[in-house]
Amino acid sequence: MDPSAVVTPPYVGGPFALAPFHGLMLAPRRIGDPASARVLARPYDTVPERLRSWEASGQLLRDEQAALYLHEYTAGGITVRGLVGALDVSRRAAGPGEAVVLPHEGIHPAQADELADRMTQMQLNPAPILLVHHGRDETRRLLSELRSEAPVHDFTDRARQQHRIWAIRDPDRLATLTAELAGTRALIADGHHRYSAYLRLQRRAPGTAYDRGLAMLVDQDDTPLFLGAIHRLLAGSRFEDVRAAAETVGIGFAELTHTAAVEALGPDTLVATDQQRWAALAVPSRVGRLAVEALHEQLVPALPRGPHRIDYLHSAEEALAAAGTGTGTAVLVPAPPVDTVLGIVAAGRLLPQKATSFQPKPSVGVLIRSLLDG
Repeated sequence: MDPSAVVTPPYVGGPFALAPFHGLMLAPRRIGDPASARVLARPYDTVPERLRSWEASGQLLRDEQAALYLHEYTAGGITVRGLVGALDVSRRAAGPGEAVVLPHEGIHPAQADELADRMTQMQLNPAPILLVHHGRDETRRLLSELRSEAPVHDFTDRARQQHRIWAIRDPDRLATLTAELAGTRALIADGHHRYSAYLRLQRRAPGTAYDRGLAMLVDQDDTPLFLGAIHRLLAGSRFEDVRAAAETVGIGFAELTHTAAVEALGPDTLVATDQQRWAALAVPSRVGRLAVEALHEQLVPALPRGPHRIDYLHSAEEALAAAGTGTGTAVLVPAPPVDTVLGIVAAGRLLPQKATSFQPKPSVGVLIRSLLDG
């Protein structure tokens, strides 16, 4: 297989289940501190020893009782809450129609292998993958009741994220959550390669701690993650190349002023610029298709020159700064609606690479799962 190939990750079968685990957490004063990254850095096979040393010195906290955790964090004025637990990945679904975890982009097998090997050496799931779903009223009621109680942790980390964490151990609450979540279908918001690494580890050692992988489940109707766009720089492709490709494949191309072009950006409209000229690209409207799909499936293959590569920029400012007659053409992409993404993946389609940007993500080190605890 071509090591650069992108493939569809396997699908996990139901019921959806998050199991309690023994949470590890860096001491609050270490979370968000770039220097703390060294505890999870190479060589990975010495990470367990380093963690034991950090625990002995009070820089790592270990929960002696297994729990599900409700983790609330606030960053940049956005508050997100999610249930953190050990996601059951031991069952496979035949296709997306039976899947309870839905990937929306492909993965590079070599990268998934590398992450699986790294987790084996570290004996850790170092951070939860992020999942989003539409939660149920009873689940929200139970978690609201929980939040009226004192959290087990309440702190602001070195990156200025605010965190509150509740541990859920009560058998009745756990049983209710198990029943409530059983029918969940969740979209992967962040962590496609780590998710694929979980599945590879499970295949290597079924019936062990590898039957589960650390995940955070966010109710998008309660505290939604912000879903933004990731813009493109078509390196080596000129503005005229984009015009020619658009005309070839039937995408409308209207050269406009800077202001008019940016104002035209919308669900069925892309914006292209080399910083000297600006254009709105009207993608033929089709129910259930995103503009970024037309960009990669129609426009890019029709370019008469390049791109030598495609760069992915998380802000319009970064994309525009990179564009120029000597570098390439920036393409601004509209943010996709979550329900459209869910509909696409439920139908068995994947989006192009880096089509979504779910934000904010929690700081690393708040909740870690040891694979030595089962």
